Amino acid sequence: MLNRTTLVLAGFLSLISASANALTINTGTGGLDASQQAQSIDEPVNDMPNTNWRTGTYGPQHNTMPQGFDTTVLPYGTQLFTGGFRGTRSDGFNPDYKVAPGDLITLRLWGAVEIERALPVDAKGYIFIPTVGPVSVQGTSLQALNSRVKAAVLTVYPENVNVYTNLQGTQPVAVFVTGQVENPGRYAGTPNDSVLYFLDQAGGIDDQLGSFRQVRVLRNGKTIATVDLYSFLKNGVMPRVQFRDGDTVVVDQRQSAVLVSGEVERDYLYELNLSETDGGHLLRYAPTKPGITHVLVRGIRGEGLFSKYYTLNEFKTAQLNDGDEVLFSADRREDTIVVQVEGSYYGPSRYAIPNDATLTSLLDNISVPQHLTETRSISIRRESVAERQRQSLMESLRRLETTYLGASSSTPEEAEIRVKEAELISQFIEKASKAEPTGRMVVANNGKIADIRLQDGDIITIPEATDSLLVSGEVLIPQAVVYTPGDNVNDYVERTGGFTQHADDENILVVRLNGEVLKASDARLQPGDEILVLPHVPTKNLQLATSLTQIVYQLAIATKVALDL
Repeated sequence: MLNRTTLVLAGFLSLISASANALTINTGTGGLDASQQAQSIDEPVNDMPNTNWRTGTYGPQHNTMPQGFDTTVLPYGTQLFTGGFRGTRSDGFNPDYKVAPGDLITLRLWGAVEIERALPVDAKGYIFIPTVGPVSVQGTSLQALNSRVKAAVLTVYPENVNVYTNLQGTQPVAVFVTGQVENPGRYAGTPNDSVLYFLDQAGGIDDQLGSFRQVRVLRNGKTIATVDLYSFLKNGVMPRVQFRDGDTVVVDQRQSAVLVSGEVERDYLYELNLSETDGGHLLRYAPTKPGITHVLVRGIRGEGLFSKYYTLNEFKTAQLNDGDEVLFSADRREDTIVVQVEGSYYGPSRYAIPNDATLTSLLDNISVPQHLTETRSISIRRESVAERQRQSLMESLRRLETTYLGASSSTPEEAEIRVKEAELISQFIEKASKAEPTGRMVVANNGKIADIRLQDGDIITIPEATDSLLVSGEVLIPQAVVYTPGDNVNDYVERTGGFTQHADDENILVVRLNGEVLKASDARLQPGDEILVLPHVPTKNLQLATSLTQIVYQLAIATKVALDL
C-alpha cells in the first residue's frame, strides 16, 4: 500500500588565397569619408591584451605541433581568414594619418585670393602652392594639415583668406607578407589597410605552424609593431600601423599551445603567451559550459608523463606547458537527485530526493488512486540503461554488416542472391539504427518491487489499472482489445483482423505492464499486456535469418516496436 506525503517539486534545471608575386596598384582619386580609425606607429608597440577561445583534443609533446595533437582541431582565430578582410580597404578619414610623398591633397583658397588645385606631395615631402611657394607637409597628420597650410598662406596673404584642405588620395603601397602564412608574397594596399587585410591577402595564418599572438610589422629591418590577434578577437583591439611601401608583415612560428576539450562550447587549439601560461588566463578565453567543477591536465613534465586533476579554483593558478591537454568536466557530487513520476498517482511529477534514496522509500511517500492503479507493475526508465541498449544494438548491427555485406560469392547465382540480401540488410540497418531504446527496467516480479537505489533522471512509471490488451506489430488493425479471461493470443489477433502477410506467427511477444517481455507461448495473458507480433525475415539464408531474427527480438525488447523488414 502506498502512502501519501508531500515532497519537494523540482524542475529540471540545465572559422585566401592570392598570387604570391602579383602586385596590382590602383591609385584612388576619390575623397575620403570620415570613418577611418588608424593610428600612426613610429615606435615599437607592446603586445596587446588577449581574446576569446574554445577547445580541443590532443596529446602532449614539445614541438610546434606536438605529436598526438588532433589536427582536425583548429587553432582559435582561424575563423578570421575567410576573405572578409581581403575585399575591404580602409578608405575612411583617419585624423592621425601622416601625409607621405605621393599623396594628393586638394587645396581651396577663397577671399583675397582664389585657388583650387589638386597638389601632389613631392619626393621631398612638399606641396607647391601658386603665389605662396613650397610648403612642407610630410609627416603632418590630417588633423593638423589644414592649420599647417593655412599658416603658410597667411605669411603671404595675412587678411581675408580662407583655407580648406582635403586628402584626395593616398600613395598605394606594396607590403611583403611572410613567415608562417599560406601564400607568402608581396601584396598591394593602402597605408591605412590593417594587418588583417594583408594577412587575408596571403591566405591567412598557417593552421599547423603559425602564431596568432606574435605577428610583427618590420620597417627597414626593425619591428615597429607587434600584433596579438587574440586581443582583436576578444576585445576588438588592433594596433593601427600606417604602412609604407616595402614594409614586411612576419607571422612567427607558434611556440607553445594547449588543446582544450570536454565540457566546453567548442574544441580549439589555444596558443600560450609567455606571460599567460596559467589556467586562469585560459579560462578567460575558453568558454565552458555551465556546471564545470574540475579540470584534468595531461602532458609531459621533465622526463615523464604528467596528469593532475584540479578543482576549478586550483586550476586558475596551475601552470600549463606546451602540448598539454586540458579537459574540463562537470564532476559534481550532489546531495540530492531529481526523479520523475508518470502514470496513475497524486502529487507532483518531479521529486528532489536524497542521492541514496531507494525506489520503495519514494513509493511509500506517493499516494495513488486505490483500485485504479496497478501497483504491482511499477517500472523505471533509466538513461544509462537506454544508452547500454543503444550501444548493444549498434554493435549487433555492426556485426551484421561486417559478416554479410563483405562476404564473397563463388558462383553468379550466389552473387545474385547476395546482392538481394545486401539490399535487405542495408535497408534494415538504416531503419534499425534510428530506433530509440526506452531504457525500461523491470523492477517488479510476482507483485514484489525491488528496492533499488534511484539515479538522477529516473522516470518511475506507476501504470493505471486497465481491462484491455494492446495488439500491435504485424496485424492488420493494431488496436486495444477488451480483455477476456481464457482467450489466447490467436483469439485477440483475430479481433484485430488477423496477421499481415509479413507476420511471423511463431514469433509473438507479450510485454507486461512492468516492462517484462515473454514469448507468447510461455505467457498467460493478463489485463494491460501488449501482444507484439514480429515480422517474418524474408530470406532463405538460415544463418542470416537467425542473425536478423535475434536483432528483431533485441529491437522489440528495447523499443517495444516490431520493426518491419
